[in-house]
This record gives sequence, structure tokens and C-alpha cells, in this order.
Amino acid sequence: MIAIASDHAGYPLKEEIKKYLTEKGVEFIDCGTDSDASVDYAAFAQKACLKVTSGECDKAVLCCGTGIGISMAANKVKGIRAACCSDYFSAKFTRVHNDANVLCMGARVIGAGLACELTDVFLNTEFEGGRHQRRVDQIHAIENGEIL
Repeated sequence: MIAIASDHAGYPLKEEIKKYLTEKGVEFIDCGTDSDASVDYAAFAQKACLKVTSGECDKAVLCCGTGIGISMAANKVKGIRAACCSDYFSAKFTRVHNDANVLCMGARVIGAGLACELTDVFLNTEFEGGRHQRRVDQIHAIENGEIL
């Protein structure tokens, strides 16, 4: 199960991604927003990310105007590793090397076709583990207030 959310700027892109996920048979929970009326991205990022940290969803896809604000908010949720991506390589390797569990994209930065491609590679790429696990563990340590 995938959580998906956006603010008003990301709403049209979120709707395109939802169509794509439906066509692919990928189950998702839409955590809002439900229109292009102005809203604050942080609340929607939090709602979707809590679905991930609770285990209800495996990953999340978030959209705002640039992808940056919503990724910053997402990364404040303990246990979230959100990456703002606008190219295939980054979307793939944020999974391979960083075990990211949230993909963030900017509706004013990329089009629907690329967003769907990035969503697909993000959802279907496995974490490599190995030496990268140590680095993910360090991210968790920082999150828990430990000094490296």
C-alpha cells in the first residue's frame, strides 16, 4: 500500500500519479489535498508519512510546487527518509543506496509522464543493503540525537 499526498500546487500532479497507479494495479491511500485551493503542505506530508511509519503503507509519494517544501516537512517525521527527485537516476539510487521510503516531486518542475516514471522506479527498486545499511543506520542515529 502506498500513501500519496500533495498541497494545492502538487494536486494536479498527484491526480495524474493516482491514475497511473490505478492503471498499474497499485493500491494507495490518498491523504489529500482534494483540490487546488491553497493549503499548507506540512500537514499533508505528515498525514502520509504517519501512514508509512505506522506500517499501514510501505512508502509514500508526495507532491508540491517544487518538491522541496514537502520533502523538508516529511523528513521531520521520525523514521522517514524522503528524497526530492526530478530525474530517473536519483529516484532509483535513493532506493538502492538510501532506502528512502518517501518520494517527493515538484509539479512546477517535472511533467506527469516523468513523475509517473519516477514513481514506478521508486516503488519497484529494492534497497541494496550491505555498506549502505551502515549509512542508513547513521541517519537513524542522528535522528535519535546520537553523536556520530
